[in-house]
Amino acid sequence: MNKPLRLAMVSAILAAFCMSSHAADGPTFTISGFGTAALTATDTDDIEFARPNQQAGVGKSPRPGVDSNLGIQGMAKMNDWLSFTVQGLARKNARDAWGAELAWAFAKFKVNDELSVRVGRMGMPVYMISDFRQVGYANTMIRPPTEVYRQVNGDSFDGVDLVYQHSFGDTTVTAQAGIGNVSAKITDDNRVKYKPATMVHIVAENGPFTFRVGRADAKVTIEDSEQLEGLLATLRRVGLSQVANDLSITDVDGSFTSAGFTMDYKNFLVQTEYAIRRTDSRIVPDTNSYYAMFGYRFGKITPYYFYGDTKQDNARTYAGLPTTGPLAPLTAGVNGVVKAAQQSTNAIGVRWDFAKSAALKVQVDRIKPRDGAGTFLRAKPGFSDTVNVYAAGIDFVF
Repeated sequence: MNKPLRLAMVSAILAAFCMSSHAADGPTFTISGFGTAALTATDTDDIEFARPNQQAGVGKSPRPGVDSNLGIQGMAKMNDWLSFTVQGLARKNARDAWGAELAWAFAKFKVNDELSVRVGRMGMPVYMISDFRQVGYANTMIRPPTEVYRQVNGDSFDGVDLVYQHSFGDTTVTAQAGIGNVSAKITDDNRVKYKPATMVHIVAENGPFTFRVGRADAKVTIEDSEQLEGLLATLRRVGLSQVANDLSITDVDGSFTSAGFTMDYKNFLVQTEYAIRRTDSRIVPDTNSYYAMFGYRFGKITPYYFYGDTKQDNARTYAGLPTTGPLAPLTAGVNGVVKAAQQSTNAIGVRWDFAKSAALKVQVDRIKPRDGAGTFLRAKPGFSDTVNVYAAGIDFVF
């Protein structure tokens, strides 16, 4: 969202809040919030564990930055057909520092009881729990499984969407179609842009069961990556222009297709997703990823287990490049960037809803990288060991 539009949206929402505070029979507003206070650590200092879009993580010393956040959301309802929503989020970000961001800022126009139009900054609907993946209290696990939830960078898009909801007997179907632009930092030095991105998201709910399918397509560009730009320039300088073109990621076609299912039936909990990522650039490898979680609720105590896995679906080396001689280091560099982070995770955890709006969670992940260091940061050369990740935190809403 450009700065004038963002300021205009925020100003409109604040104006709506002010109006509602002075007019009992006019617009109304609500303010709510959520957060997680957590400590996370691993069993080794040979790597760092981090969430997607974080530039630094944790080793053996417990730290709060990985799994902690704080969000505030406000909604101003102007009348029966117009409302404004804004959400601010504070968390550890791609600059290796705590930062605040404008996660949502949109106007909603209600056309009728089944159709609405939203304009502004909204959650990008590419996952099962896209709209509430930052709200720990709304989820069983302490964090969304990395294997699936790091395949698309970016949480929100700036644009417009249509949301249609209709009940067919006992089944409620919600369909969402959106178009807009996405700009998300990968690290402090570079960012990814989807311009434009189109998204379709369909959810069917029937009693304790929810089924969801989604598809997103975009022109993908990575900007300001000195490492990538240097590699491409070197390849062209030594006459390997075709290799450089295959690695280039400027307005290349990309897609993300996913399906998910949840069940909350007689204390049994199931949540699973399967995702397929495809691009026309070797620098963003094709991947297939999935996870499955199972839990059982004993009153206020819910133990759970999940397994997640990511696999690359195209070649993990670039064929035909020299493996000896003066160009061998360049070949190693190319083969390093065409590899997706492959790994699997077995995790166990427990959730205790000790208060009306708060829950304590403890989770242990056992992450096994394959052919590399997986998603870990700052791995020592040759690292490929299994790592245990420990986390404990309190999720709350207010």
